[in-house]
Amino acid sequence: MSEKIVVLDPITPSTADRMRALLPPGLTMEHATSRDPAELAALVADADYIISGQIAVDASLLAAAKKAKVLHKWGVGVDNFDLEAAKAQGITVARTTGSNAVPVAEFAVGLMIALLRNLAFGHATLRADGSWRTTTLPKESLMISGKTVGIIGYGAIGQNVARMVKAFGCKVLYNKTRPLSAAEEAAQGVTFATVAEILAQSDIVSLHCPMTPQTAGMIDRKALQSMKPKAVLINCARGGVVIESDLVEALKAKEILGAATDVYEQEPVPADHPLLKLDNAVVTPHIAAMAADNFVSTINQMWGNIHRVAQGEKVAENDFVC
Repeated sequence: MSEKIVVLDPITPSTADRMRALLPPGLTMEHATSRDPAELAALVADADYIISGQIAVDASLLAAAKKAKVLHKWGVGVDNFDLEAAKAQGITVARTTGSNAVPVAEFAVGLMIALLRNLAFGHATLRADGSWRTTTLPKESLMISGKTVGIIGYGAIGQNVARMVKAFGCKVLYNKTRPLSAAEEAAQGVTFATVAEILAQSDIVSLHCPMTPQTAGMIDRKALQSMKPKAVLINCARGGVVIESDLVEALKAKEILGAATDVYEQEPVPADHPLLKLDNAVVTPHIAAMAADNFVSTINQMWGNIHRVAQGEKVAENDFVC
């Protein structure tokens, strides 16, 4: 008898076909076509395994999934899962550790360039009405080369960002709960700093920390005002790490040079959100982890964990959450 995997994120038929082509024997897959709560609840009713990337999985949705054995993150951050509810229901929670590290790191560096060099602004205005705005840029155009980059959250993604910006001759400061050893710092050419030191000293502050009670709202107006006036903020972590209303006010007041974000407090972000209207902001719709040439390895990592459980084994130790 086959077991069913349900993907909660709305995906295209072609993506679904690619995923099904990689399925281990004995497993089938269905997927959502919208974010409608009623559709999601109906989908999980007979699911043996649930996958979600951006869709929130709360206690009420889990309660509808009476057969579910595994809740698997399509990605790394599990802040959109109710972990306590999953544990209470006996559902194993797993993630694809390290799977998106290089794609997200590349995207973060891309946001740095798009923001610092006014690339995104130039593209948007020229495409909108042909405006040739070479003398009316919203801010100075600055290089990455030689800048101080502060990385808050120094896991696999943060370390890849450090590796990439080192190629631009950047000085790298990093912050994580458990600092690297002196030997590791020397090998990577990075220096530990407190969050306050990173904000004060960096030209580019790049966020790659998980969303936790400690990091929620960490970047508020006071934090932004402690940054250099010509510094920029990059957020590929989670929207709630930054208080968006404070960021909007700081950008309007030009307290920092600019900000680029791929994540938001509410997703999808409302179309009338003021952050989307600012010329000194670059905004993208949570696509940093999406890389077609990283697809197969990520799906195989998820399928491998689910197949292990289907065979009476445990998920890979590195991917186990609770």
